Amino acid sequence: MAEDETNGGGESNRVEIGFDGGQVMVARLSAEQLDALKQAVASTDKLASEAGGWYELESTDGAISLDLRKVVFVRRAAASHTIGFSGA
Repeated sequence: MAEDETNGGGESNRVEIGFDGGQVMVARLSAEQLDALKQAVASTDKLASEAGGWYELESTDGAISLDLRKVVFVRRAAASHTIGFSGA
């Protein structure tokens, strides 16, 4: 899959996904992918069947399979900070 298809052709966001138990993973997602993930997490029935909780996510880093029943937060990282001189 081409990178433009993976991230929707737009700018990618650094997203942290936190799981029950304290693990956190970082992924780069387009705004559309982030919105879809947040919608899927919000609509997941935490008492659903085993198969019902899995979500396939294509990030710029590769394919990710998430068990949405274990996701406790999704956070978009703040804008990247630059070190050094900025173009003036």
